[in-house]
Amino acid sequence: MSFPLLTATAALPALGAVATAAVPAARRTAAKWLALLVSLATLALAVTVLVRFDPGGDRYQLTESHAWIAAFGVRYELGVDGIAVALLALTALLIPFVILAGWHDADPLETGNTRWRPTQGFFALILAVEAMVIISFEATDVFLFYIFFEAMLIPMYFLIGGFGDRAHEHGDEAAATQRSYAAVKFLLYNLVGGLIMLAAVIGLYVVAGNFSLAEIAQARANGSLHMATSTERWLFLGFFFAFAVKAPLWPLHTWLPNAMGEATAPVAVLITAVVDKVGTFAMLRFCLQLFPEASKWATPVILVLAVISIIYGALLAVGQRDIKRLVAYASISHFGFIILGIFAMTSQGQSGATLYMVNHGISTAALMLVAGFLISRRGSRLIADYGGVQKVAPVLAGTFLIGGLATLSLPGLAPFVSEFLVLVGTFSRYPAIGIIATFGIVLAALYTLVLYQRTMTGPVKPEVATMPDLRPRELLVVAPLIVLLIFLGVYPKPVTDIVNPSVKQTLSDVHKKDPKPSVEAAK
Repeated sequence: MSFPLLTATAALPALGAVATAAVPAARRTAAKWLALLVSLATLALAVTVLVRFDPGGDRYQLTESHAWIAAFGVRYELGVDGIAVALLALTALLIPFVILAGWHDADPLETGNTRWRPTQGFFALILAVEAMVIISFEATDVFLFYIFFEAMLIPMYFLIGGFGDRAHEHGDEAAATQRSYAAVKFLLYNLVGGLIMLAAVIGLYVVAGNFSLAEIAQARANGSLHMATSTERWLFLGFFFAFAVKAPLWPLHTWLPNAMGEATAPVAVLITAVVDKVGTFAMLRFCLQLFPEASKWATPVILVLAVISIIYGALLAVGQRDIKRLVAYASISHFGFIILGIFAMTSQGQSGATLYMVNHGISTAALMLVAGFLISRRGSRLIADYGGVQKVAPVLAGTFLIGGLATLSLPGLAPFVSEFLVLVGTFSRYPAIGIIATFGIVLAALYTLVLYQRTMTGPVKPEVATMPDLRPRELLVVAPLIVLLIFLGVYPKPVTDIVNPSVKQTLSDVHKKDPKPSVEAAK
């Protein structure tokens, strides 16, 4: 029997979470190092998966299949395609940076009386989220996917509600109430989506007789599984609703600004750069593959919702006074681009959407983590409390600028390539939608440059006059992300080579081909 590499990649952080939580309370530093070492070992396994994956090979590779709940046709089935491999690698890459950035976020607090924060629990929860996200990318059994799609809400709830933004933690009961509200709102929104999806999962079993993605897709392809049009549409809506909440897509987005605003910066990165990617990934893997006709039926409405997300998120980002909420609304706009690319039903659009998932994860991590370092120094998330930072902390300001420029998709940085592909792929089939979505780029430039101007330039405010520049640990977090943004902006081929074959297979599932040019090239 071959080594179960995919199982090991998910099991290692899960076991690491248990081991980290079991470290004695007096050994907080040991717990941090254990969590970091486990995340680095998981990254090594993810790199092994990446190396062993053959883009020109079978659709699902490194597969594992074992009987689990035989009476209900549930199997423990894992497999990765190019899209899953790219997102698995992104997740494993970001977690060590999240841990390093949050190195002191769960240390003891002095609030009159000494109050101990459960440091071990903080890092154990991060590893638990990593394990659940990874197995969600690997699962090819619908029921197995559903279990971990929902289970990841539990550690995220405690990370948001139990470990809030330290800029507001000084015994302030109002801050604690806001944090609890954000955590409960996150949980309720996603639980409602999950319950609706559960009904659709049960309906799928009634129709198909099993939960295996490969078997159901094969049965659809060879005609042995017939699904009534109305049934397929209802099942599609059940799945899509849950994924749209997780993504998040307007108007199901309102939990995200609260969650990111009240969480620590590393946890905010975990939310938008890691967990939310499961929603858009699942649209590609499950919605399009299981319900191809319903996906095409719903496309016009989804494209409109995606465009609204792009413009709405960007407009609200322009008007924000809170740095972290600005990044949250910018992410809503970016997820609109991702969903737009998925449902444009073109190879350029879906390649761009997948690449956007990777690039958005890196760029948002860079911007939000630097913003977290900035906020921890000043003790405020309000943009108006800053000014002239670049004169006293030029390295911090410079990395903040690069992260911001990546957010607005500046040419030469990674998100530009993915956003360009999404817009080209959309315009080739839906030109009006593509034109409207382009205004999101203009608004992104506005909110990013205004944010930088108000925080980093101008007279030095007295409160930031003694602000220290980035420390070695913080540079170790930010520098690799900046390098990746530049590298993938100049040379995205390593990622596109992996995802493009899977994108073509997804388009084949929905019986779509790229539209032919309306005007022949001049001879």
